[in-house]
Amino acid sequence: MSASIARATVRAVSRRKILPTRAALTLTPSAVNKVKQLLQNKPEYIGLKVGVRTRGCNGLTYTLDYTKEKDKSDEEVLQDGVRVFIEKKAQLTLLGTEMDFVESKLSSEFVFNNPNIKGTCGCGESFNM
Repeated sequence: MSASIARATVRAVSRRKILPTRAALTLTPSAVNKVKQLLQNKPEYIGLKVGVRTRGCNGLTYTLDYTKEKDKSDEEVLQDGVRVFIEKKAQLTLLGTEMDFVESKLSSEFVFNNPNIKGTCGCGESFNM
């Protein structure tokens, strides 16, 4: 597995109506554009892989890595020409989640707007379900 490529923040969202989708994860246009930009000069990679790791003060964090192939247990999300693969361990934690890319004066990061999260840490990097 390669090194992580970007930071990711988690937000617990309440009172958000979950729309039925065919994919476990939906990407905003901003996220689609950023993924395309990241993969633009890397023809050896077919997409990004989202995983979950035990880390941080609240239990779990999301990871983002480049991937060269789809593993048997990965779920593939294909949206607007972008391929994102979800590791088996992360699939249930991502159901109904929106992946966004946010830029500010101080940071740029992928943000996972997840309605299933029960709590997050103060910095927003880890969560519990």
